[in-house]
Formats: sequence, structure tokens, C-alpha cells
Amino acid sequence: MSTKDLEKAYLSIIAKVDEPDRPGLLDTPKRAAKAFEFLTNGYQKTPEEVVNGALFPSDNSEMVVVRDVELYSMCEHHLLPFIGKCHVAYLPSGKVIGLSKIARIVDVFARRLQIQENLTTQIANAIQELTDADGVAVIIEAKHLCMMMRGVEKQNSMMQTSAMLGAFRNNIATRNEFLSLLSVRSS
Repeated sequence: MSTKDLEKAYLSIIAKVDEPDRPGLLDTPKRAAKAFEFLTNGYQKTPEEVVNGALFPSDNSEMVVVRDVELYSMCEHHLLPFIGKCHVAYLPSGKVIGLSKIARIVDVFARRLQIQENLTTQIANAIQELTDADGVAVIIEAKHLCMMMRGVEKQNSMMQTSAMLGAFRNNIATRNEFLSLLSVRSS
């Protein structure tokens, strides 16, 4: 769908609830279309493209943890945002991935119409496939505006999801190490 088609769709939606010709709304269809394209630009990217070869040989086999990666996504059921943070860990097996590439992988999948459960699994699977790690763990904590602004209207609700692959699924000590590292907060 082109930007112009999106603009027309937003104009139609606005016309159902307000006067689209009033000054504050005149450029809203154009702005909304551009915002929607940005918020869903993950469809235009693949994990392989954003990693761009940033996989490096390494003898490290100890856990690598990247926590508090902010994420913004759109609920596929209501087209409302959910906002949170993602924690990722992996156990390297001969190579490591560039640090910023983990955040970029999160964005590839977050910038699509999503449910949090699938987002969590997609991130874990992509990192596993790219790194051949001995294990990958992903936890997402997010607030969903579809639950906060409408429906049940619970302002303080937080959803947590996890995906555990390889050693994180099969070895309770590895899983517990990851979870304990997440609970460590710097002062």
C-alpha cells in the first residue's frame, strides 16, 4: 500500500469521528500515514540485513546478556502500541554478534503488527539462527495500551513473556543464572 493510499484511509477514518477540514486535522492523514509506515518498517528488513555480517569469531563460551533494550510495537488486534523492554542472553559457540545488532534484531520484529508472545519467540529464534549459540533466552516486559486505554483499563498492568532455547531451556542452572543477572541492578 502506498503512502497516498494510507493517507486516504486515515482521512476516511477521521471523517467518521470529526471534521477532517478543520485546521488541526488538515495534515493529519499525511502525518499519520508516515507515522504508520515508520512504526511498521520492520516488514522492510530482515535480521540478516540489520546484522550485516557483524558476527565475529570468539572463544568466549560464557553468557552474554543485553538487558533493558527498549521496544515499541503495535498490537495486531487493536493497532495500539505496546511499550517495554527486552532482555536477551545467549551462550556463544564460536562466534559473537555485534552488540548493537541485538537491539536492531529486536526492532526488526517489534516494528511489525504483533502480539508479544510471538515477538519474544521471533527474536530468540533469529538470534539462535544467526549465531548458532548453545542457547538463547529472551524476556520481554511490556505495557499494552489496548489494555490500558480501552477495555479493562488497567493502568499498571505489565505483561511478561519469555522464550528459552537450547541450554536455557534444558539446564535450570543456566536459566537461573540468566534470571539472577536480570535481578542485579546497578546503584
